[in-house]
Amino acid sequence: MKRILISALVASLASAVSAETVLEAWTADRTQIFDAANITPADFIWQARPLVIFAQSPLDPMFIEQLDLLRDGIEEMVERDVIVIVDTDPANPSALRTALRPRAFMLTLVGKDGRTALRKPAPWDIRELSRAIDKIPMRQQEIIDHRALRNE
Repeated sequence: MKRILISALVASLASAVSAETVLEAWTADRTQIFDAANITPADFIWQARPLVIFAQSPLDPMFIEQLDLLRDGIEEMVERDVIVIVDTDPANPSALRTALRPRAFMLTLVGKDGRTALRKPAPWDIRELSRAIDKIPMRQQEIIDHRALRNE
């Protein structure tokens, strides 16, 4: 049953964003998951941290596990300006698949500066992802800035 729901989710992703841009849709609801089909690597420079999940099929058990792990802690990703993007169609390579060149399942975190910050061949839970993101210098500065704003 879970595989059917995941397949339906992935199948509906491309049509979820119509007239508005992906960035506008993400800004409106940062818990959405986007399909990589119409996204280029430069779409989120200085705006968000793309977390791109690649798989050979939406039925890949590691892909399903990764989506489950993200769903359980999506608020942590929202707090860190992470946009979740999936690409499960190697037959029609997206710009992200072409740029990041995954093999089978791959989890890739791209920094706000457009550089690849993390590449993993297996699913990661929210705790591991949060720690990896929080070690990025730009994220550390965001934390400092946020604390300063709260103290004013």
